[in-house]
Amino acid sequence: MSWNLLYHISCFWVLLPFWILCTSSTNKCAVRHEVADCSHLKLTQIPDDLPANITVLNLTHNQLRKLPPANFTRYSQITILDGGFNSISKLEPELCQKLPLLEILNLQHNELSQLSDKTFVFCMNLSELHLMSNSIQKVQNNPFKSLKNLIKLDLSHNGLSTTKLGTQLQLENLQELLLSNNKIHVLRREDFDFLGNSSLKKLELSSNQIKEFSPGCFHAIGKIFGLSLNNAQLGPSLTEKLCLELSNTRIQSLSLSNSQLSKTSNMTFIGLKQTNLTMLDLSYNSINVIGNDSFAWLPDLEYFFLEYNNIDHLFSRSFYGLFNVRYLNLRRSFTKQSISLSSLPKIDDFSFQWLKCLEYLNMDDNNFPALKSNMFTGLIKLKYLSLSNSFSSLRTLTNETFVSLAHSPLLILNLTKNKISKIESGAFSWLGHLKVLDLGLNEIGQELTGDEWTGLEKISEIYLSYNKYLQLTSNSFALVPSLQQLMLRRVALKNVDISPSPFHSLHNLTILDLSNNNIANINDELLEGLLKLEILDLQHNNLARLWKHANPGGPVHFLKGLSHLHVLNLESNGFDEIPAEAFKDLLELKSIDLGLNNLNILPPSVFDNQVSLKSLSLQKNLITSVEKNVFGPAFQNLSTLDMRFNPFDCTCESIAWFVNWINSTHTNISELSSHYLCNTPPQYHGLPVMLFDISPCKDSAPFELLFMINTSILLIFVFIVLLIHFEGWRISFYWNVSVHRVLGFKEIDRQPEQFEYAAYIIHAYKDRDWVWEHFCPMEEKDQTLKFCLEERDFQAGVLELEAIVNSIKRSRKIIFVITQHLLKDPLCKRFKVHHAVQQAIEQNLDSIILIFLEEIPDYKLNHALCLRRGMFKSHCILNWPVQKERINAFHHKLQVALGSRNSVH
Repeated sequence: MSWNLLYHISCFWVLLPFWILCTSSTNKCAVRHEVADCSHLKLTQIPDDLPANITVLNLTHNQLRKLPPANFTRYSQITILDGGFNSISKLEPELCQKLPLLEILNLQHNELSQLSDKTFVFCMNLSELHLMSNSIQKVQNNPFKSLKNLIKLDLSHNGLSTTKLGTQLQLENLQELLLSNNKIHVLRREDFDFLGNSSLKKLELSSNQIKEFSPGCFHAIGKIFGLSLNNAQLGPSLTEKLCLELSNTRIQSLSLSNSQLSKTSNMTFIGLKQTNLTMLDLSYNSINVIGNDSFAWLPDLEYFFLEYNNIDHLFSRSFYGLFNVRYLNLRRSFTKQSISLSSLPKIDDFSFQWLKCLEYLNMDDNNFPALKSNMFTGLIKLKYLSLSNSFSSLRTLTNETFVSLAHSPLLILNLTKNKISKIESGAFSWLGHLKVLDLGLNEIGQELTGDEWTGLEKISEIYLSYNKYLQLTSNSFALVPSLQQLMLRRVALKNVDISPSPFHSLHNLTILDLSNNNIANINDELLEGLLKLEILDLQHNNLARLWKHANPGGPVHFLKGLSHLHVLNLESNGFDEIPAEAFKDLLELKSIDLGLNNLNILPPSVFDNQVSLKSLSLQKNLITSVEKNVFGPAFQNLSTLDMRFNPFDCTCESIAWFVNWINSTHTNISELSSHYLCNTPPQYHGLPVMLFDISPCKDSAPFELLFMINTSILLIFVFIVLLIHFEGWRISFYWNVSVHRVLGFKEIDRQPEQFEYAAYIIHAYKDRDWVWEHFCPMEEKDQTLKFCLEERDFQAGVLELEAIVNSIKRSRKIIFVITQHLLKDPLCKRFKVHHAVQQAIEQNLDSIILIFLEEIPDYKLNHALCLRRGMFKSHCILNWPVQKERINAFHHKLQVALGSRNSVH
């Protein structure tokens, strides 16, 4: 029997128990933090071995046919039950009886066809019910009448023929009703009567082939906020009828995308004149005519979506009345193709003059002949303008091209993909506020004299990448010293080695991209003075000669002085040598990419100053040896290393240190086992480097025991130092508590009746409105609660500091309302917090409750207030919820914390 066969047999028996264990656990639910995930397990019944305290149960994508209530008896704490994507055909009323805390029930993609009056009779706490993609064709009687707390009801993708879901008033708290993709053809007057007392905010009726809106059909839900009728095939006449029916409602958001609205007139939206509509979506409608005054009835509109239409002619009064629109999307709205310029889509002069509040305008992917002198006149608040791929003949930018934007405070201008070939002097002189200019992906081919940027006094980013060719001069960017980002990728850059450097005036530059230009000649002054440069891209050039020792004049140190450089990319430059001092000044360098070069032997001191390096790429070079004296400094704090596809010499002298480092490091090294292979000597050819046996490389020392002892002492010392550094605050905290106990301080845990206040509220002055808004109602609701509020309860005539001390002593709990304002409040930092914590330590009390209104990192909390979350029990740390529906749960948690015993156990 061969040794290979014996090896495989032994491995099989060793791994067999683990294989059996993994196989037997494939049908087990994943449980974490009271959440049980039982999805995709082909279950036919509810698992009975889950923890009893789970609050979320995911049963999606199984083979369940029913949800037997008896199987949920032990899971009474569930608040979210997701049974989607099964074959459930019936729901028993007792389910909610077994799950009294259920708030969200998701049964999408099942086979439910009928809902009785008793189905949800016990679901009193349900806030969301998802029944989309079932077989419900009709809702009889009142199956939802018991759902008094329901906020969202989703019945989309069923077979409903009417929106009538009940015969009596119900669902008074419903805010979202989703009925898209059903078979609703008519909206009758009485269909929404069952929602007469509701607070409905959003109604989704998309993808229903509605043919009729009966008079008064929205009367019962007049307070509706948003309505979606996308993909409804309404057409102009039915759209006009819809708007008339929405008259006198509180509609603010109306979405009519892909509704076959081919044209608009001054009567189309007249029904909305008595509403406060702020958002209108008319995208994907193939609109070809926008009549004058079409939107005169929408003075409150702020967001207008018209993308993907086919407008022939925009008249001077097409947008009349849109005085408050801030966002307008016209992408692919003028796409008519023609061989004649006269037949292309037209925009009359002053067509945008009515949009006095417009800030964002997207006109990408259109087909305009050119920019006319008054095309954008009147846009006095425009900040973002995107004209990518929008012009058929915008070849040259002159000083008249953007004259219509002279009075616009434009900050961002996108002109990509317009086949622009030339920029004349002063082309952007009208755009004095511009900060970002994108001219990439054009056909610009010219010498940049610098006059092209006249007037761009506040510019911070210029994108010129992917153009035809650019020839630089010493003054190419002399007029834009404010520039922070300059992108010159793949522009066949010429004249880079002139003196003074084309970039000598860019003292604020942080990002410079000169990649893919085949640059071969530069001098050591190229980047001189760029003290703020952080990212430099020089990949895919031809700089190999510059770092050769045989280069006339010696190696060119073109990176000198870049003391703040963080990212350096030199990939694919043909380097086969690196000067020892190439990276000497780059003290803050975090990433170096030297991949796809011809490097073999690196100088021992080349990485000596790179102790901050996090990423190093040397893939596809000719490196054979990885030695400590070369790579040791660079590998100290490395997070990512890429040295794939190098011909490693697997000998003790070449890679022993590297292999040892690989086997002990936490650095991310991708494809280590497959792309780090030995090339020489022949007996190791093709062997993964990580499997190279380094044991023969070690000397047999008689001092092994001494080495282990010294190492152990050092590790213990390091452990103690790290423990004190990271956990010293915790040790100090509990040391103070223990000292007070030993010295005889007794625990003071007064009875509730001995305290005058339930809690003293510590908050920043700027948060006083929030405190009054949320704590006073709690006092009114619960007469046994009384909070100490400084503005209300401090005794008149008593010094403020004395009043604070007395009030804290008379309060059973101390509540910190933590925000950024509290961290900056000097009185809270220097006195209130210190006194409250000191009293808690001295009296052995666990009486502090933290309420976070914002996400505050622990280190900021410790730095400002000398507090950490770890000092307190979990039930004493509360986070104010973003969702309004979870405020009641927050109040319950606060009452639990207020009622908890003060003793520290």
